[in-house]
Amino acid sequence: MSDPYALDIGWVRRSFDRAGASYDAAAVLQAQVRDVLLERLDLTALDPDVVLDAGAGTGLGSRGLKRRYPKAHVLAVDFAPGMLRAARGRRAWPRPSTWVHPSTWLRPSTWLRPFSRLCADALRLPLKDGAVDLVLSSLMLPWSDPDAVFAEFRRVLAPRGLLTFTSLGPDTLWELRQAWAQVDGHTRVSRFVDMHDLGDALVRAGFAAPVLDVERYTLSYADVRRLAADLQAMGARNATQGRLRGLTSARKFAAMEGAYEIHRRDGRLPATVEVVFGAAFAPVATPARRGGPPGVSLEDVRRQLPTRRR
Repeated sequence: MSDPYALDIGWVRRSFDRAGASYDAAAVLQAQVRDVLLERLDLTALDPDVVLDAGAGTGLGSRGLKRRYPKAHVLAVDFAPGMLRAARGRRAWPRPSTWVHPSTWLRPSTWLRPFSRLCADALRLPLKDGAVDLVLSSLMLPWSDPDAVFAEFRRVLAPRGLLTFTSLGPDTLWELRQAWAQVDGHTRVSRFVDMHDLGDALVRAGFAAPVLDVERYTLSYADVRRLAADLQAMGARNATQGRLRGLTSARKFAAMEGAYEIHRRDGRLPATVEVVFGAAFAPVATPARRGGPPGVSLEDVRRQLPTRRR
């Protein structure tokens, strides 16, 4: 095969489709990263009409966006039907304190549907050019081609529209990758894209004022089996073309467990997750309808947010 780390997208979709019911219980770090991404919207003065939550999963991010922008029409987009079925239960109205004024009830986006669910591929969004004011995507990029996804986000964003996202950097699960490398030659952990390469992809897609930074998180586990169970519960299974197609033998798994043990500290095994945070604006092709400043400086981000989280 030309690239053993290329993703089997059909396998990715099936994995996340099956994980709809178990995702939230295991995705503790994903929830924290999503909350930080939502907090960073405080740095902008956006007042969007249409918001796209790309890779919405079980809908917690969409619900957070609706609370932040109660007048906006929030679109929860995911290509895994099982995830969107789980999101269906999150479409109830937010707490009464976040209800919008009765004068807005005639707008379907604020009264009839807190957010809409849409099963679609982020590479081929069924939306018109410039239809969206804000795109938020939390940890969807590791399962797709960044160049193609950014190009599609650029297409659907209105002038001065904002893209804000998170992805995984190359140090993610390096301990697991290193342990498996001592056992066999199969691709056991995905190859994640570096922050600088994501920045280059944003520029190629035509975005303006890209800002990227990295935070590293460390999860800890009693043993490797619990890490593997969490990954499976979230649907984050090995989807590389060079993966082992059959079952891993007990002997090989035990060998990997032994190799991982060199990282044990204070009775726990660490699992590093490198998270890339990014934001960029669609260029101003026409006078802005509404919205915030043309960019957010990295210094503003650093002053207002922690540089490292555990």
